[in-house]
Amino acid sequence: MIKSKLLNFLGVAIAVAIAFIACDTLQLPSKHSASTAVTIKLSGWGGSIVEQKLLSQVLQDFEARHPNIKVKYEAISDQYMDVIKTRLVGEAAPDVFYLESLEAPFLMSQNVLEPLEGYITPEFDLVDFEGSLLNSFKYQNHIYGLPKDYSTLALFYNKKAFAAVGLSNPPATWDELRTYSKQLTGKLNKYGFGEIPELVRQAYKIKAFGGQLVDQNGYATFADDASLQGLQLVIDQYQKDRSSAQKSDVGTNSGSEMFGQSKVAMVIEGNWAIPYLTQTFPEVEFATAPVPTINNKKGTMLLTVAYVMNKQAQHKAEAWELISYLTGKEGMQKWTGTGFALPTRKSVAKNLGYDQDPLRSPFVAGVDSATLWQVGQYPGAIMNNFDNQFVSALLGQQPLKQAMLGAENAANQQIKAMD
Repeated sequence: MIKSKLLNFLGVAIAVAIAFIACDTLQLPSKHSASTAVTIKLSGWGGSIVEQKLLSQVLQDFEARHPNIKVKYEAISDQYMDVIKTRLVGEAAPDVFYLESLEAPFLMSQNVLEPLEGYITPEFDLVDFEGSLLNSFKYQNHIYGLPKDYSTLALFYNKKAFAAVGLSNPPATWDELRTYSKQLTGKLNKYGFGEIPELVRQAYKIKAFGGQLVDQNGYATFADDASLQGLQLVIDQYQKDRSSAQKSDVGTNSGSEMFGQSKVAMVIEGNWAIPYLTQTFPEVEFATAPVPTINNKKGTMLLTVAYVMNKQAQHKAEAWELISYLTGKEGMQKWTGTGFALPTRKSVAKNLGYDQDPLRSPFVAGVDSATLWQVGQYPGAIMNNFDNQFVSALLGQQPLKQAMLGAENAANQQIKAMD
C-alpha cells in the first residue's frame, strides 16, 4: 500500500531523478576503527560551501563524542525529494535525512518515518523548541522530525538608496512600501522593489485578507476573492506603478542577487541573505525590518527543516544519538552560532542573542505571525500550478482571477489523480 502510493505520487519523476542524481560524499576523519563503529548514513541537499564546511565540523564534534558511531554524509545536489522518495520505495534510503516542512505531510502519512517520541527523554527538553516549528513535524499524535533551524522572511532595504530620497525609516505598511518603491525607482536603483512571484513568497498575502492555500481536504483554494485581494497588490505594483521587478527583469538569479547588485532598493528575503550579502556584496549598506503589514495584519512566512529517521534504519539507537545531538542544545548552538541559520530552541536563541541582533531580530520576531510553508500532501501540484499562472498574470498575459482559477483547477485535477 505504502509503496504503491509513493510510486503513484512519483510517476515519471522517479526515472528523471535516477537520471539526474548527482551526489557528493563528505568524508569525515575518524579515529576509531571502522570494524567496531556503527555507520549512520545522513543525507541532505547540497548547500553552499560555507554550509557544508559548518556541517562537517559539527559532525566531527559528534563523532569525537560518540567513538562508536561513524557518520557518512551524502549531499544530494539535484532533485532531493525525488531521490529520497525513490530510495524509500527501494528500501535504500539513508538512516537520517533532511525533511522540510513543505514535504513533511506526505511522508508522515506514508508510514516510512520512525516516530521519535519513544526516544525522547526529559533531559532532551522538548518544550525548549518553538511550538509552531515542532508542530510542523507532528502527525496523528506522533513526532516524526525535530527542526534543526528555520527562517522567516523580512524586508531588506538599501540604506544609501533610502538616504538619497530622504527616507529614514523602513515602510511599516504595504501602502507605504508601494509609495517608497515609487520614490526609489530610477534613482540609485533601477527599481524600488524586487518581487519574487512564487507561492512561497505570496502565501502570507493571501492570508492577509482571509484567504487560504488549501482546504481541509488538501485541495487548492487560492482563487477566491479574499485570496485575490492580497495577490492584486503585487499585480498593481508591477503593472501600474512599474516600481517592482522580477529577477528575470534585471538579469539576476535570486532576490538576494537583485538586491546585492543594487538593481532594486528593497527585497523580502530570508535570514540566509545576510551572510550572502555581507560576503558577496560587502559594499552594500543594508538593514532589515519586519515585513510591512497588509490589511493591518502582520505576516511573513515560516520555513523550517527537520532531521527525520528512516523507519527501515538498521541502527535506530545510533541514528537517534545523531539526531539528538544535532538538535540538542550543544549541537544546535554550534550549527547556528555563526548566524548562518536561526536556532529552533528558545534557550539557544536566547544564548546567541539573535532577538537583539539588529539584522536578525526581525526574523525572530516574525515567528508568531508567520504562515507555515505547508500546503497539504501534494505540494508540487499546488505550487507549480500557482507559480506558472501567477507569473502569467503578473506579465499581463491574462487576468488574475482567470489565472488563479486555472491554476486551482489544474492543481486539484492532479491531486485527485494522485490521491
